[in-house]
Amino acid sequence: FRLLSTVYIEVIRGVPLITWLLIAILMLPVALPEGIEIGNVVRAIAAMAFFNAAYLAENVRGGLQSVSVGQKEASKALGLTGLQETVFITLPQALRAVLPALVGQVIATFKDTSLVTIIGLFDFLHIARQIIPQQSQPFSFLGSIKETLLFAAVVYWIFTFTFSRISLRIEKKLGVGER
Repeated sequence: FRLLSTVYIEVIRGVPLITWLLIAILMLPVALPEGIEIGNVVRAIAAMAFFNAAYLAENVRGGLQSVSVGQKEASKALGLTGLQETVFITLPQALRAVLPALVGQVIATFKDTSLVTIIGLFDFLHIARQIIPQQSQPFSFLGSIKETLLFAAVVYWIFTFTFSRISLRIEKKLGVGER
């Protein structure tokens, strides 16, 4: 299991997200058996999920390594099973340690969703850049690309700022960074 996990993480993290999106959209249909079709949106979601899972796994691995050996010894002394040790001792400490990295990854993932434009899917940024300025009469949005991109930037900022503020509240509640 450890070898398979390591290979998965290293292979996925070693290739840029846009490459995985292109593989999912262009190469996966060729590799699928006859008669099986998966929609472009599902393939893009799967590519992003597999990509981000590798990064999240690496973050959690770092958190697991930050838990001291004394914690494991104490759980053994209490007679906890391996599963109980992981669920009640190791994992809470590890996740607490990597909470800022996890939130950073969520924010990066949210912003990376704009990459689906490259593979032909519409996202919020693509709509702001292409669709709205080209609307026909009577709306006459022609020439408003700056305003729509500014609006899109403000929306992205609101979401990322909200994520970071929620993260700070959780970190403060959990005492992350305090001894």
